[in-house]
Amino acid sequence: MKQPGIKFSRTTFVLLLALSVIASSALAIEYVSVSDSNAILYETPSLKGKKLFVINRYTPLEKVVSLENWLKVRDSSGGMAWIEKRAVSEKQYVVVRATTANVRQEPDEKSPVLFQVSQNVAIESLGVNGGGWIKARHMDGSSGYIKSIEVWGAE
Repeated sequence: MKQPGIKFSRTTFVLLLALSVIASSALAIEYVSVSDSNAILYETPSLKGKKLFVINRYTPLEKVVSLENWLKVRDSSGGMAWIEKRAVSEKQYVVVRATTANVRQEPDEKSPVLFQVSQNVAIESLGVNGGGWIKARHMDGSSGYIKSIEVWGAE
């Protein structure tokens, strides 16, 4: 006896697979960083909207919604606001959440400490290294590896 069920053609299967990949990539967290020396966060996506905060250059922000000239963003404290797209860059920065974070020569807890970074300081992210480490560069040009759990703003 033939079992009732749903039959999928190869084309249907490929289409469903493609849609699942698109849906999962749409859920990926995207970050931008403030590129202007100081940028304004607004309550609404309008220059006439209420100004909430002035935010410093290099501050990482999570993209939540993208409109033509505006982004709705989340900061490291969880606060949400709108910022003009022209005020941000795709260049990746992270902000240190730990009281003090060690930047090491290699992505290993036993590796020598090259320098330390204080809480709320932004440093450039040079890429996520699997295993819980981020390659990062300080504004003075020094670079090394920092634990991803000690920073905010990395994918």
